[in-house]
Amino acid sequence: MFTPGKKYKRKEIHNEYGGNRQGGIAPCSSHPYIFIFTGKSGTQHGYEDGWHDNIFYYTGEGQSGNMEFKRGNKALLNHSSNNKRVMLFESDGTGYVEHICELSYVGFELFETPDTHGINRTGIKFRFAKIGDDLPTEKINEFQIGSSNKPNRTERKGLVTSRVGQNWYRIKLLEKWNNKCAVTGITSKAILIASHIVPWKDSNKNERLDPENGILLSPNLDALFDKYLISFRDSGEIILSVKFSIEDYDKLGISNNMRLSSVSIGMKAYLKRHREKFNTLN
Repeated sequence: MFTPGKKYKRKEIHNEYGGNRQGGIAPCSSHPYIFIFTGKSGTQHGYEDGWHDNIFYYTGEGQSGNMEFKRGNKALLNHSSNNKRVMLFESDGTGYVEHICELSYVGFELFETPDTHGINRTGIKFRFAKIGDDLPTEKINEFQIGSSNKPNRTERKGLVTSRVGQNWYRIKLLEKWNNKCAVTGITSKAILIASHIVPWKDSNKNERLDPENGILLSPNLDALFDKYLISFRDSGEIILSVKFSIEDYDKLGISNNMRLSSVSIGMKAYLKRHREKFNTLN
């Protein structure tokens, strides 16, 4: 067992337990451990780790391109269900590492960070609590989310933790719609909204983060779509509500010749459900 504050030769740790000798995340196939190593050397690859409000933030692995939930990242995400204990070590750059503590996963976030070539990409930042620390319940509820390849389990212990999942969802919709409003072509990402076709509250856990259940819209279109004052046909043509005046549509820059730039096969079932609710309310 490892003693907090004690220094070990990293080489000797791997000799006994196995795991990746070079990377920051070292799952052990034959032992119930995942070793994670932090230190100043990782900053050149966009890795920034540290403590904040009793939470340890740890950047996932992957030096170039978008980080993905594979290999070490996947192992950390699923460590609890796989009965693996996460041990944090800090490197001093001399081959020795100091054991800090044992950690338990409580969540992650996606963020933009430069890779080793200076190119912006999507990074993964894990959040861990120190074993033995009592985190406030609201802190755990804020961070908890679990997944394997994507954040597709948005309910845990009966609580919806949507913020992290929806951040991932927005990134996927930006990719799907080429960073443009699906109707107007507006490219200002700061105002574009990842709009659900079938609302979050009416979707199951798979539908909530299915990119096919989403349209990237400008704020005026999103507001109308959310209130069922517009809908779209499978052809992409917009449908206007009789409850909203033509004058008000004009003031918002909405006309009946607008259409979605594309409609994928996967979107059609969601659009049908939106139209059914639209027709009921109109």
